[in-house]
Amino acid sequence: MTKRVLEVNHLSKAYKLGLINTGSLVNDLGEYYRRLTKRGYNAGQIELSAKAKPAEESKKKYHQALNDVSFTLNEGDVLGVIGKNGAGKSTLLKILSRVTTPTSGEVRIYGRLASLLEVGTGFHPELTGRENVFMNGAILGMRKAEITKKFDEIIAFSGVGQYIDTPVKRYSSGMYVRLAFAVASHLEPEILIVDEVLAVGDSAFQKKCLDRMMEVSRSGRTVLFVSHNLSAVKQLCNRGLFLRSGTSIFEGDIDKALSLYYEDGVATDFSNPVRDIRPFARKECLGNLTISTITFNKASYMVGEPWEIEVRLENHQPNKAYKDLLLDFAIHDRYDNKLIHLTNIFLGADRLAFQPTDVYKFSIPSLDLSPDRYNLFMSLRANEEIEDWIGEPVQFDILESNNYGFSNSSLIRGMSQPKAKFQVIQNA
Repeated sequence: MTKRVLEVNHLSKAYKLGLINTGSLVNDLGEYYRRLTKRGYNAGQIELSAKAKPAEESKKKYHQALNDVSFTLNEGDVLGVIGKNGAGKSTLLKILSRVTTPTSGEVRIYGRLASLLEVGTGFHPELTGRENVFMNGAILGMRKAEITKKFDEIIAFSGVGQYIDTPVKRYSSGMYVRLAFAVASHLEPEILIVDEVLAVGDSAFQKKCLDRMMEVSRSGRTVLFVSHNLSAVKQLCNRGLFLRSGTSIFEGDIDKALSLYYEDGVATDFSNPVRDIRPFARKECLGNLTISTITFNKASYMVGEPWEIEVRLENHQPNKAYKDLLLDFAIHDRYDNKLIHLTNIFLGADRLAFQPTDVYKFSIPSLDLSPDRYNLFMSLRANEEIEDWIGEPVQFDILESNNYGFSNSSLIRGMSQPKAKFQVIQNA
């Protein structure tokens, strides 16, 4: 029988702007001191006038960080909490970690919970790394013998063994977060909460962290993971919670949650059969030769259909000649994985000189990517200098279809659907 480890029921959090009662004693005391000394406190700007109307006061006095959020987690669930900045992700994790209290609703936690919300969470800067490991373990309810048994494994994972007897206030941010994550993930809490802190580490350590969290979830423990790295969220999580402005929009299958989150930030118009796109302002360009338009041959594509774009350039300094053009484009999936990268040089058209009447065409005879929305990025070099680039992705769709003629297309999960054959050869 699956064991329930976390229940969140109708959780809401409203912050009073400029007033005491933040939900945290430390913050309350700090605010009280600032108001007494008038340091960093401007009553005219922050606190409402006593003559303010009730309707105005209700609008200005509170910020609703969370609004009626509910979900449950069982053993082994890995929940990815996603949403734009200000969606309420960090507020939710702070409430679950008991850093702050909710305005209404309740949280039921069954078991030990370890959280890593920011660099150095739970560490005392004056203590050494060794002392902080034992202190953190004690806070989590671990006995000294249990911590000692795991100690060498923790230090090996963190890679800070050389500095383990140095006060952590002298650690770099990367060392801080590596040791903090190693402690939180190795001392076997039933629930592990990880915020965006993994962005501090290098790519090799981030991979170690993801692998470790997978091990944690496979062992039957529960993970809550907040990240803007959607590829990592998809790789790690089996469930998703999509928040928008403090409200739960969707909670359930991770692919559905990511799809809704992605669609929420995209407003591309596909009404025109052929689209000329210039998605960024002239001020973002470095040089005088710029990408004027990108024209798709279709508004959207089916799996395996021909795909092509035409690129036109504009010269803002007509008396200048441009040679050795390098047009570079890449197609990424929605999780920012680069799938295709091509340039005119790769395709045998190097040493180009710019002519105002030229149109540059890239074509792929059969784009065998699975149905989804994809991002196109492009840059332009001339005279061995960067002239222009597309800073925001240009989106295009490959529509739901089945390149293999199989009745249940939902079982086709690969990113690519290439032309393929299967044979059975009789061995004589």
